[in-house]
Amino acid sequence: MSATTLDGQHAVVTGGGSGIGAAIAAALAQAGARVTLMGRDGRKLAAQRERLTAFDDVGCVAMDVSEADSVAHAFAAASQAMGPVDILVNNAGQAQAAPFAATSLSLWQQMLDVNLTGVFLCTQAALPSMLTRAHGRIVNIASTAGQKGYPYVAAYCAAKHGVIGLTRSLALEVATQGVTVNAVCPGYTETELLHHSLDQIVTKTGRSQEAARAALLRANPQQRFIAPDEVARAVLWLVSADAAAMTGQSISISGGEVM
Repeated sequence: MSATTLDGQHAVVTGGGSGIGAAIAAALAQAGARVTLMGRDGRKLAAQRERLTAFDDVGCVAMDVSEADSVAHAFAAASQAMGPVDILVNNAGQAQAAPFAATSLSLWQQMLDVNLTGVFLCTQAALPSMLTRAHGRIVNIASTAGQKGYPYVAAYCAAKHGVIGLTRSLALEVATQGVTVNAVCPGYTETELLHHSLDQIVTKTGRSQEAARAALLRANPQQRFIAPDEVARAVLWLVSADAAAMTGQSISISGGEVM
């Protein structure tokens, strides 16, 4: 296997200001890519760019993945600054919990907008130039919630299942055109999103933080949470030349929770 080098390639990472997105952005930059961080919180993006000061070609653009105009403007600005997008990592996402009977239409729509429609809009923005140049890598950060069911997060599970369906369908459409499309499906990962989920469990069940963590860990065969860098390394491989035959796949990074 060759060492991963992404010299000369432009990578966009949505939700790149923290957690899994920040880890992915760092891995891509270390491999030589020019990286554009995108997300809603401009301060987080700027802080992450500062952490990557060793790499000259790291920019950031504030945007909302659920708003078509915002996405269009962000990708136009990124392409003007760093060239056409070669690698797109659709990482931006949100998770909100509620019993199905208490899931409001607004919560349902929010989960679809951020987790699924955001992937659709960003992919539509990046794909045309990939097809023109007959080269591109798209990696969608889904979740084990796109591979199995979890209680109290029906809207989130539905959206993440949708991401995997979109991944498979688009992979077939572009399979002969030099573009690969894959999904990475992390289990519970040590990020702000996990901490938010734990807070929700504590609030809704009255359990302690320790009991809430233990409950989630019991479902994992390795009895641990995933590290963001473990997800980043999988993404780095999928966007490399070594993974040219990988497309339409949903890779579970979950300590054996999904087999």
